[in-house]
Amino acid sequence: MHTTDRTTLAQFLIEETRDSPPEWADLVGLLLDVAQACKVIARLTALGQLGNVHGYTGDVNPQGETQARLDQLSHNAFVRACELTGHVAGLASEEEEEVIPVRHPRSRGSFLLAFDPLDGSSNIDTNGTVGSLFSILPYDGNGRDAVEADFMRPGREQVAAGYALYGPSTMFVLSIGNGVHGFTLDPLFGDFILTHPNMRVPDQTNTFAINASNHRFWELPVRAYVDELLAGRTGPRARDYNMRWIAALVADCHRILLQGGIYLYPRDARDPSRAGRLRLLYEAAPIAFLMEQAGGRCIAGETEILDVVPETLHQRIPLFFGSREEVDRVEALHRSGPPGQENPLFHSRSLFRS
Repeated sequence: MHTTDRTTLAQFLIEETRDSPPEWADLVGLLLDVAQACKVIARLTALGQLGNVHGYTGDVNPQGETQARLDQLSHNAFVRACELTGHVAGLASEEEEEVIPVRHPRSRGSFLLAFDPLDGSSNIDTNGTVGSLFSILPYDGNGRDAVEADFMRPGREQVAAGYALYGPSTMFVLSIGNGVHGFTLDPLFGDFILTHPNMRVPDQTNTFAINASNHRFWELPVRAYVDELLAGRTGPRARDYNMRWIAALVADCHRILLQGGIYLYPRDARDPSRAGRLRLLYEAAPIAFLMEQAGGRCIAGETEILDVVPETLHQRIPLFFGSREEVDRVEALHRSGPPGQENPLFHSRSLFRS
């Protein structure tokens, strides 16, 4: 059900936080700062090659990935929108090795912001869907500069999380702990308008998202799960499934919020030193917050993502999220191992334990 009363993002936040503690005024301000950064990024992505935003900078980010020009421009948009407004005490970005402190003590606010400024960079040059992800944490540093240790909090301590999706229309989806709500950017007036209140993930689904080209590298529980789905009506799940893979975490998450499904990005055998591909702090944690608020689930195998305490800013983790029934099945396979296989790697001291 969609609203028709043209509620803006600012109006929604003011109303939802009316009875909240005074420091939540900073939260409202910070969310509007983030929304402003996302409007800038939306304009940049819409310009495409006309704005000279395609291509690469020649630099490598902290993840060891070649940095796209739009990655850097999006990072700059977040920093400029947030660092001096007095709402945030420190920022952590996928594109920076260390915490970004605010430059003036009077500009420090009550919260921390962790963000992936541009998710789905591989889609840029083909005009595919991209997005931004963010997580907001409380700050209790008593006025000092924020440091990495301040961000090392479990996802359950997030006070807000969300994403922007830059597709045929630009959407801003967030939760402040009262459900998940989607806003569409009105390009004529420049406001985000509430269009998708109380988004909920259907409990059941027949859709899954995974990069199937990595099948030979997956852990056995993931292979067993996907094989169940591919068996369709004649298999143990007794129904046919479709696979969707957009190669942008935000886009796959958005589809699941609207239509249900499960997203899987397991660890694999290509690099045993990596626990996973996606970053815990500014990708997995905000997605997990949204999923829980929308009635879905988000796990790293046997562990709820929201219970994991980060050890570093750029820590990686396996990620499985979406419709509850499917995530429950993935969790059961990680706990017990694939049916008919007695493999000590999947018992309580598993090498694959999350």
